[in-house]
Amino acid sequence: MTRPHRQRARATALIGAGALLATTGFATLAASPASASSHREAPLIAGMPQDDATDTYAFRSPDKPDTVTLLGNWLPFQDPSGGPNFYPWDDNAAYDLNIDNNGDAKADITYRFTFVGKYKNPGTFLYNTGQVTDKNDPDLNYTQRYIVRKIENGKSSVVVREGFTAPSYVGAASMPNYWTLRGQARHSMPGGGLAFAGQADDPFFADLRVFDLLYGGNLSEVGHDTLNGYNVNTLGVQVPISEVTKGGEPVIGVWTSTIKKNASGKWVSVSRLGNPLVNEVVIPSKDKDAFNASSPSGDGQFLNYVTKPELPTLLQAIYGLKAPATPRNDLVSVFLTGVKGLNQPANVVPGEELRLNTSTPVTASPNRLGVLGGDLQGFPNGRRLGDDVLDISLQAVAGELVGSPNDLGDGVNANDKAFDTAFPYVAAPNSGSTVRPGPSGMTSLLSGGKPDGSPSGPGSSLPVGVAGLGLLTLVAGGALALTARRRQSAPAAA
Repeated sequence: MTRPHRQRARATALIGAGALLATTGFATLAASPASASSHREAPLIAGMPQDDATDTYAFRSPDKPDTVTLLGNWLPFQDPSGGPNFYPWDDNAAYDLNIDNNGDAKADITYRFTFVGKYKNPGTFLYNTGQVTDKNDPDLNYTQRYIVRKIENGKSSVVVREGFTAPSYVGAASMPNYWTLRGQARHSMPGGGLAFAGQADDPFFADLRVFDLLYGGNLSEVGHDTLNGYNVNTLGVQVPISEVTKGGEPVIGVWTSTIKKNASGKWVSVSRLGNPLVNEVVIPSKDKDAFNASSPSGDGQFLNYVTKPELPTLLQAIYGLKAPATPRNDLVSVFLTGVKGLNQPANVVPGEELRLNTSTPVTASPNRLGVLGGDLQGFPNGRRLGDDVLDISLQAVAGELVGSPNDLGDGVNANDKAFDTAFPYVAAPNSGSTVRPGPSGMTSLLSGGKPDGSPSGPGSSLPVGVAGLGLLTLVAGGALALTARRRQSAPAAA
């Protein structure tokens, strides 16, 4: 749950398990932390924004219940007006949606997205050279195409050969009907599936001031969606449930990863995300990069951080909420195995994955607290776009599953924009022409640079020739000064 993203509390997953215990009466169920949201959650990936996975979603499609939708978000905290380059995908990375369908903590199916970007006219700084109305519009100067490969049983097959990537939403003047471009980024796959890649409104909603002494030290810093108005890059697939399940086992484990070649040419993982907030809030700084470089099959090395989490001790120190006794075995099932009777596969090998029981019916009226709110189709049984994973996680970590009921929450209960009703479901990105909060005033481009206090209106400006001469003198003088400085600083010849 990673806008200044990926600092979403990794504690989210931990909470979900407790909710299930409280709402179903299965006293023997142990909840475990879910890892997922991670905006800039680890030292190395914070410097590689294009490769930074922020959130993973897996849910039974509400309008097509015989399919499952898997979504991954990358590149957090995109300011919509961040031109001229805006926010392309990394052409040198591969973005993976991984599926474990037999519980062995290894990927059995991977949908791998790769991208190729191109400028039609590299001789201009413009992202678009005019109004863009279609994916083939010559005025869309920068385009990216995506390829999707399905990797199963060691064999790779291309399922989308040349997909159009929905561009960054430059603004209403440049892209008057962005929905057309977005629709053209959705492509069919063999077997009835769909794929998508493009920009979207960041669906993660939370008040990230949790990092300021847990909401200011007195719970005064809550109720503001920190991610409001920011965009992310989204990719996803919608595929028949029968295509991703195996041998009658309805539970699948899902995680996203970004892989890149290292100095020796080997493909390695640089970002990884299953349940929300795990690497952000559960894993300490010294092991965050190691977590991103690892895979679920090696997650036993992080077990101690789940059974003895840091967050409850902070809640006790700052707010006096008694920390539950350790070891926190109630948090292990969600984090490593899934919850027995809900989303734990048979013969499970522990591994941090977002586990989804694809046989759980679609809820007619979803509850934002998921299992904690009595809605068994919600988090931690997969994750829907509207699941309030931060509140769920806070309550779980504070002991909801072990006899310490609480109503902890950040006061942000829904996304700032409504989600769509069809794949890929995420809301359209925020427009670059939208004015963000802050001092502003309406003026004309032709007079916006007028010196303060100078008169306005006819006859108030210098003649064009005089102004141009002044500018030329300024540029020439600056060039001479720069030349002189370069001569003075140039190293002496040997």
